[in-house]
Amino acid sequence: MTVNHMTPSKPSQDSANYLFLVLPRFALLWVCILLIPISFFFKIWWLLFITVCLTCLGIYNINQKRHAILRNYPISGHIRFLFENFRPEVRQYFIEGDREEVPFSRLQRSIVYQRAKDVDSTTAFGSLNDLSKPGTDWFLHSGRSHKISDHNFRVRIGNERCSQPYDLSVFNISAMSFGALSAAAIESLNKGAKQGGFAHDTGEGGISPYHQKHGGDLIWQLGTAYFGCRDEQGKFNPETFVQRASLPQVKMIEIKLSQGAKPGKGGVLPASKITEEIAATRDIPMGIDCISPPTHPEFSTPRELVHFWQRLRELSGGKPVGFKLCIGMPWEFMAIVKAMIEEDNYPDFIVIDGAEGGTGAAPVEFMDSVGMPLVDALIFVQNTLVGAGIRDKIKVGVSGKVISGFDIAKLMGLGADWCNSARGFMFAVGCIQSRSCHTNKCPTGVATQDPARQKALDVPDKSRRVANFHQNTLKALAEIVGCAGLNHPNELMPHHIVRRQPDGWIKLLSEHYQFIDSGSLLTGNCGRRVLDDMWKLADPNSFQAMTIADEIVDAQNERTRAHQEHCT
Repeated sequence: MTVNHMTPSKPSQDSANYLFLVLPRFALLWVCILLIPISFFFKIWWLLFITVCLTCLGIYNINQKRHAILRNYPISGHIRFLFENFRPEVRQYFIEGDREEVPFSRLQRSIVYQRAKDVDSTTAFGSLNDLSKPGTDWFLHSGRSHKISDHNFRVRIGNERCSQPYDLSVFNISAMSFGALSAAAIESLNKGAKQGGFAHDTGEGGISPYHQKHGGDLIWQLGTAYFGCRDEQGKFNPETFVQRASLPQVKMIEIKLSQGAKPGKGGVLPASKITEEIAATRDIPMGIDCISPPTHPEFSTPRELVHFWQRLRELSGGKPVGFKLCIGMPWEFMAIVKAMIEEDNYPDFIVIDGAEGGTGAAPVEFMDSVGMPLVDALIFVQNTLVGAGIRDKIKVGVSGKVISGFDIAKLMGLGADWCNSARGFMFAVGCIQSRSCHTNKCPTGVATQDPARQKALDVPDKSRRVANFHQNTLKALAEIVGCAGLNHPNELMPHHIVRRQPDGWIKLLSEHYQFIDSGSLLTGNCGRRVLDDMWKLADPNSFQAMTIADEIVDAQNERTRAHQEHCT
């Protein structure tokens, strides 16, 4: 048997190979080292300074252990990081298509910018949309089309238990907190809301001085940490709630159960980010991390939630009270509806936040893969309230990627009473979609607490843009409503909208989506078995599904097997 022994390489050969590999990678470092004596000899001091700095940087990078790229390419590796930093801007300005949504397309942003600046947003030479693409929606116009001169569309919020109903615009500023947005941005939004006669949702960060400075109508949102009405332990404080809820600016109270960007997730405001203004606004101490729990400590069952909103209604002097949520497990929302019916106590409104909402920073798993998208959630809520026979008792608002008059018209046609927009109004203030909201380095000063960056926002100018965007968007909405032969967007219905199907055929949205009859959930046979099954799971005394879940799963499995046998 012959044994083959590997002959070890000679040290000189290894050194030659190593130098052959290293020389190109360290080329810029060698050049800098070579230029040091040359620049010194010829007294080119600026060149000497640059080469010495680059040489020191290269030597440091060779010895550091954090970045492998910089160890192998001690100077030229920085070029890679430079291009990576500018990649979003390069893509946005030079590569991205007009209709490529990441998450908003250039065309969508341009519409907001043009309407905010009160310039003509009309286009020429035909649509850029592929109208034959599956999923494309359009409105059916009428032979009775007419012009609507008054586009100040409003909806009254407040049921029989509400003594201070509010006439709300059908388009408003969605929840964004002071702290997430800069003081200048909050001030611009609220002043614009005052000028335009629409409402500004505070977000869960409380009512700041910048919300109050110009007197715009407020929807005060209460999150799980009860900012602005909490005691030292973070529990609800009725005394401070009464003080702020009685402000004339506060028109509605909104209990936030969850939000689209990160449903079911709490949050932490680090002590390092808590300024004196934020601490005073949120009623939190300085120097301590502030915890927002994932659920409300004031209630733990649907029935307790009903009692809580009635308590807030009484403490606020009869102002409209409702709740906001991103739909998760459907039977939990149905459990709230059952609790409403049994208690005979209904919220004045419900706001549905779609999973595509995104002003709040969140882990990518939550941003991409948790929560129900807006249209699906709206259809579900509409069917549940109609099927329970209580749709007329509650107004429904929606939020999530609402930009244009078409967006508002479509969502109102599917059942919404009004729409909110967060990022749309951020664009109006000056946001450029740099997606750096969570870094405190927003280039336009919109989503940062850096005083120097905030100075970029001129409040008088930006507030006019906020009011212009609202007004011009409602004008566009009025044109759609008028072309359908109607007078108010609350007359829009699913049969006014058409969608192209994957097979090329078209369907009215009244056919595309399944809508159930009023009161049909109560009979146990609404025509959609999945809704009937989830209604059975809903327990008004608990957010957990009822124990009959196993029976329903077995029935569903049996139907699936029967369907498979039928197909084969």
